[in-house]
Amino acid sequence: MSRLKRCGNTKKQCLILTLALKSNSSHLRELDLSVNIIGKGVKHLCDILKDSQCKLERLRLSFCHMPEEGCSALTSALKSNPSHLRELDLSKNKLGDSGVKNLSDLLMNPQFNLEKLDLNVCSITEKQCVILFLALKSNPSHLKELDLSRNQIKNTGVKHLCDVLKDSECKLERLRLSCCYMPEEGCSALTCALKSNPSHLRELDLSKNELGDSGVKNLSDLLMNPQFNLEKLDLNKCNITEEQCVILTSALKSNSSHLRELDLSRNIIGNRGVKHLCVILMDIHCKLERLSLQECGITDVSSLTQSLTISKALQFLKELDLSFNKLGDSKQWLSDVLQDSNCDLRVDISSPYF
Repeated sequence: MSRLKRCGNTKKQCLILTLALKSNSSHLRELDLSVNIIGKGVKHLCDILKDSQCKLERLRLSFCHMPEEGCSALTSALKSNPSHLRELDLSKNKLGDSGVKNLSDLLMNPQFNLEKLDLNVCSITEKQCVILFLALKSNPSHLKELDLSRNQIKNTGVKHLCDVLKDSECKLERLRLSCCYMPEEGCSALTCALKSNPSHLRELDLSKNELGDSGVKNLSDLLMNPQFNLEKLDLNKCNITEEQCVILTSALKSNSSHLRELDLSRNIIGNRGVKHLCVILMDIHCKLERLSLQECGITDVSSLTQSLTISKALQFLKELDLSFNKLGDSKQWLSDVLQDSNCDLRVDISSPYF
């Protein structure tokens, strides 16, 4: 294992390092060169990856200032020796058409059993998303974690992603699609597709996308499914209204035992939404550990305070974020009650308004 993340390595230093690794790569299983300027070192890294003696399982190259031709060379090199790699992080690099094409070829290879793929902020276009998802569709059974956040998936890309998610061979456990420019109809199609194959997913991040009424309805149906054992749900800044929040929380109430983290920050939850969340917290099956309600238009947390004190929620809840809400006097009431309870809960009630 070699972890050299954020070491300030220059192009020259990366060149020396990759040359050294090239001479003895057979034992290396994990390599992290993230947040370094690889530069011409990518050529020697490619030579390592092509070597039949190389048995690298985890490769992380996030934010390595690799140009399009560097990403293309790297993904091409991986095609030469595909059978060992299980985790690949190319986030915050620009893949370009050739990089996406090589990666897609790799994903279609039945010898390539990748379990985790991070392509967060890779400037992937809608057209490139289609190419990637078509490749994933042909060989979906090994991938467990996919992060495509901050890429322009849009409607056409979503359509092909839905085909992957519906496949009974797909066993994806973590799906992150934050800020993917998905309009309401795209989110609706995606949440509908998840209903077809609900049993594996444990983490879903749809933050900074527009769910709309249909997306909220499909997601609610999914949350009520006893086969759906989601543990982490991120809906930060999804333009969820107070009425939609009521629908979501009602769904969560019917199947709350698995959820550990819920982020509804920057949505118009209001006091009514909080009251419905309280019903979940008071459920004896609820084991929520982190609840984020930052900037949700909340002015009164008296119902939340009461539900925390009379339920078992404080046995499990570790983080509660109520920052950037105009809580007024109820803020002090919440602080006093939690202080008296001697619980380990970390509460953020900071606000620019006071």
